[in-house]
Amino acid sequence: MSSPRRSIHGQWSSRLAFVLAATGSAVGLGNIWKFPYITGEYGGGAFVLVYLLCIAVIGVPIMIAEVLRGRRGRQSPMNTMRDLAHEAGRNSIWRWIGWMGVLAGFLILSYYSVVAGVALGYTVRAGLGSFEAVSSAGAHALFKEFIGDPERLLAWHTLFMVMTMVVVSRGVRSGLERAVTFLMPGLFIILVLLIGYAMAQGQFMEGLRFMFAPDFSKLSSEAVLVAMGHAFFTLSLGMGAIMMYGSYLSSKTSITRVCITVAGLDTLVALMAGLAIFPIVFANAMDPGAGFGLVFLSLPIAFGQMPMGTLFATLFFLLLVFAAWSSAISLIEPAVAWLVENHGMGRGRASVLVGGIAWALGLVTVLSFNHWAFEFRFAGQVKETGMFDVLDILTSSIMLPLGGLFIAIFAGWIMTRKSVREELRLEDGPGFKLWYVLVRFVAPIGILVVFLNLIGLI
Repeated sequence: MSSPRRSIHGQWSSRLAFVLAATGSAVGLGNIWKFPYITGEYGGGAFVLVYLLCIAVIGVPIMIAEVLRGRRGRQSPMNTMRDLAHEAGRNSIWRWIGWMGVLAGFLILSYYSVVAGVALGYTVRAGLGSFEAVSSAGAHALFKEFIGDPERLLAWHTLFMVMTMVVVSRGVRSGLERAVTFLMPGLFIILVLLIGYAMAQGQFMEGLRFMFAPDFSKLSSEAVLVAMGHAFFTLSLGMGAIMMYGSYLSSKTSITRVCITVAGLDTLVALMAGLAIFPIVFANAMDPGAGFGLVFLSLPIAFGQMPMGTLFATLFFLLLVFAAWSSAISLIEPAVAWLVENHGMGRGRASVLVGGIAWALGLVTVLSFNHWAFEFRFAGQVKETGMFDVLDILTSSIMLPLGGLFIAIFAGWIMTRKSVREELRLEDGPGFKLWYVLVRFVAPIGILVVFLNLIGLI
């Protein structure tokens, strides 16, 4: 019988609740600012096409593998990996994969909260009209002043972390489910409004051609590897969050169907973000590959020069906050669940403990933007913000790829074929065989290539 265990934390009330929660975990700052700028950097439409292919052959199979393990184990990632290893007759050392994923998510949360705090602060600034008719020099001065003030960064970081802890402390249905039921529809509504604004005030057709008219002459091997890496990371895989959310999923729900839906919605958000941003970028003769500065430096200038710019700048940064908030609650949840399971803590106390430690570690990132900033070189690139970059590289370039690789190996080679089919509720037909080949061979090889590339070995 599939999923004989029951989660002590509760269960999603519906398939839709899981889809919204998992989409909220996957949709983050990367979808709103990173996807547009790497699309700009690597040539537009051809990059988007490769990205979509990588989502299909790597992202979705790994997500299915992670959700099926979560639902079968019905516990925190550490305890789930321990029990499933025993079920398969293997050594409990596999539980350390769960620990690595949760640790990666925890480290990401520590600096993610600081960046989300910047977005929160910019939402207030936009609403107060700080970007009206702002010049390039003025936008740079505002940004430099903001990140150069550790007290201000700390205040916004603290507020965002408190927002995250409050949601998680309320449990699965009253906290996580209720939050994403509000946040995800709100995020889509804001994106639609921003796309409408871009159609009216920007070069919409130019943005559309840039994203969907592939020019394969601009597609390099590096671009293919970046697309593969982003396809993996954007789905929030390898950090325990999706596995944890899978543990709250009803045994009657099709894992394959909901994972395809979540991946589709996550990709849709990334594409919508591009359609909202690129027309405005082109209308203001800006560089579409401007990176971090595209959001916090270039777009404030653009909104400051456009009709109703204050309103839509506020909506844009509110969109960033929504995306970050929905991701942050998924990052903290696995560690909270482990404390509840293994130490009998209430969710409120566990949330404060985990959130408090992540908040304290976030002080390193706060100071990385000012007093503790230093430069170093990684994989041929100069990094300028010290420990913030160290944490980002450690998690995104090392821990998450390794976590994803082990997820694929465990589902494809350690769990029995019978238990996997039982959890997926699939017969041993063409659909299952295709997924099995992807998760056993294609995805691990793809992830290994991305990992070696990111650490500069290929």
